[in-house]
Amino acid sequence: MQEVHIAGNVLEYLGKRPLIDESVFLAPGSLVVGDVTIGKDSSIWFQTLVRGDVNYIRIGDGVNIQDMTVIHVSKNTHPVEIGNHVSVGHRAILHGCKLKDKAFVGMGAIVMDGVELGEYSFVAAGAMVTPGKIIPPGVMVMGSPGKIVRDITEQERQMIDRTAANYVMYKNNYLEDPSYRISSV
Repeated sequence: MQEVHIAGNVLEYLGKRPLIDESVFLAPGSLVVGDVTIGKDSSIWFQTLVRGDVNYIRIGDGVNIQDMTVIHVSKNTHPVEIGNHVSVGHRAILHGCKLKDKAFVGMGAIVMDGVELGEYSFVAAGAMVTPGKIIPPGVMVMGSPGKIVRDITEQERQMIDRTAANYVMYKNNYLEDPSYRISSV
């Protein structure tokens, strides 16, 4: 009998198989498909879909994609590019967009095709950022459709940094916990 880590599903699509750093945590029930690259110390949480079938998805280092999030692309026009130390809250939708380093997307937010989020930009929970919007660094976006309402505070900037660091710790806890193993015959 051999011990193996529980892992999310990784699927090849039309000859493209995800490239995932060995330090990444894929929670059970997550699904990563096709032309996807995930950098070191990142985590894809429970019931999350990362679907790089008709265009590519690039996820940097120290990124956390939280439970039930959907990441998808637009054929031939809009890939998804996520920088380093980005946090994407539970049940968010990212579609054909670019998130710069340390961007933050709140729970249930929707970020559409052609959107670019600047460094330390903060999309509030439940907001919808409509296609093609360019969000500058360090601002808060709220509402549907999303609008810039103010600059982020120093406390929010610290929360963005702390959240990314905490999720690296959480994923390490799962990967290091011996109870997070199943036996296979």
